[in-house]
Amino acid sequence: MVTSKPHAALIASPGMGHLIPMVELGKRLLTHHSFHVTIFVVTTDSAITTSHILQQTSNLNIVLVPPIDVSHKLPPNPPLAARILLTMLDSIPFVHSSILSTKLPPPSALIVDMFGFAAFPMARDLGMLIYVYFATSAWFSAVTVYVPAMDKKMIESHAENHEPLVILGCEAVRFDDTLEPFLSPIGEMYQGYLTAAKEIVTADGILMNTWQDLEPAATKAVREDGILGRFTKAEVYSVGPLVRTVEKKPEAAVLSWLDGQPAESVVYVSFGSGGTMSEVQMREVALGLELSQQRFVWVVRPPCEGDASGSFFEVSNGGDVALNYLPEGFVKRTEAVGVVVPMWAPQAEILGHPATGGFVTHCGWNSVLESVLNGVPMVAWPLYAEQKMNAFMLSEELGVAVRVAEEGGVVRREQVAELVRRVMVDEEGFGMRKKVKELKVSGEKALSKVGSSHHWLCQMSKDCEAHVQGSEAKVSSAYTTTTAVLSDVVRS
Repeated sequence: MVTSKPHAALIASPGMGHLIPMVELGKRLLTHHSFHVTIFVVTTDSAITTSHILQQTSNLNIVLVPPIDVSHKLPPNPPLAARILLTMLDSIPFVHSSILSTKLPPPSALIVDMFGFAAFPMARDLGMLIYVYFATSAWFSAVTVYVPAMDKKMIESHAENHEPLVILGCEAVRFDDTLEPFLSPIGEMYQGYLTAAKEIVTADGILMNTWQDLEPAATKAVREDGILGRFTKAEVYSVGPLVRTVEKKPEAAVLSWLDGQPAESVVYVSFGSGGTMSEVQMREVALGLELSQQRFVWVVRPPCEGDASGSFFEVSNGGDVALNYLPEGFVKRTEAVGVVVPMWAPQAEILGHPATGGFVTHCGWNSVLESVLNGVPMVAWPLYAEQKMNAFMLSEELGVAVRVAEEGGVVRREQVAELVRRVMVDEEGFGMRKKVKELKVSGEKALSKVGSSHHWLCQMSKDCEAHVQGSEAKVSSAYTTTTAVLSDVVRS
């Protein structure tokens, strides 16, 4: 009997930082491991940026879940995670119906990110293996799988006395870098995080978008039974770095401008698809860039007061957007050395351009990996989620970034200029550039056929193939038994 290829159904939760790594994982399973792949894209609108990413996925079976609006089910100003979780929950009926009606072989594996655990019961009912894909660091993954077993007194001491959060086998999490749920261990956000963690550790496998040599201690900790591995039901695989690959260079004015700049002379400034700043802070960034006297490309979004993730659900491709929130005359004064791009820019292409020599980033993990794989050192400016942990790793452990000091609430122009110059022209920047280019080589090796990440994804693929074989054997056995019974009935 010829065994069918495994079919993986992937569900990408809202947000470009969730969509891109899920799409790249799907590509990898398709091209390197001969899977059938269906990706369900959960959205809250029909953002053109999402369409731009999906234009490069012609070989994947992409299913767009109809836009879901859960605003009427939530209180005013709900936490970002609460809105994503509820959106994912409301997407399940459509996903379930689509799986039942697929013309491909039934999916044998479900892969979701940490917001997709609401789909676990559906997957179990359909006899699918369940994998959780952390599109984040092994360090953050370690914190999450450890949460259900953490000592409550340690968590309380972390919140009340600002003691470090000790993570077995990993770097402790300083209070200054902690995750928002740990600020209030009795709050709804912590309880939601705990609930998610308890579900995640029951999965049939956990994938992480990192690689062994980038995070040797954390990847070891989550795998080994003597450390954190004992808290998960099954294997934990490092399968990264999976980032968006540039298949065809898009036509964009900013790329044409970069073509005319010297090598490694431009600092790219972007705070992610969801990151926002106050108007006062944006003015300081602008004047700091001007003061640095460095060439720049800056992706700007309208200011948002009091919400660092204010544009997470409202992403667009830019167009004619008024820039009246920037300092008067700024765009005109800097037009010879800088480009201001409203709302969205082709980040992978910009970071991969020879003219780009630095990146001011919010430290979303997807942006971090894109920067590393293009050998670009960073100014770390974390805004929300686990980004402060990422900033610590980049600046204190890996030495490929300098970090913003956020004392007093607003980062002043002088600090912005100083940090940009440290990365772009100071001796310190040359050292960071050397280190990040070494990490680039390390990441590329991990994905090669002799690399650790390729090895672990092969192991995961074998598990899925074995599951398919077992399912088909059961069907074949049931068919044989039924045929025998019918033959006996006919003969009698």
